[in-house]
Amino acid sequence: MKKLTLMLAGLGIATATVPTVASAQGYGNWQPINGRVANIDRRIEMGLRNGSLTRPEAARLRSEFRQVVRLEQRYRQGGLSQWERRDLDRRFDVLSQRVRYERNDRQDRRYR
Repeated sequence: MKKLTLMLAGLGIATATVPTVASAQGYGNWQPINGRVANIDRRIEMGLRNGSLTRPEAARLRSEFRQVVRLEQRYRQGGLSQWERRDLDRRFDVLSQRVRYERNDRQDRRYR
């Protein structure tokens, strides 16, 4: 319980500093959404080709990927607000981390 409390406190500090860093940078360093979409799609495809992703893992990741892309399309209908950009950025970060985790979890399909 003590470890959980310390971890949550640490996350609170980390999330409190993120908006100030993002606002200080502006959106000049922000990677365009189209670039992120292409990059994540390429990483899923390469993981499937080289065997670091199993077919079920790739299917799950592609499903999550399509959900985020659909959300992006809905957001773009009225133009992207700063909140929507941050939301998409966060969702793409989470998806990117999941792709990285799944590709490195040593569940190679070639050993099954």
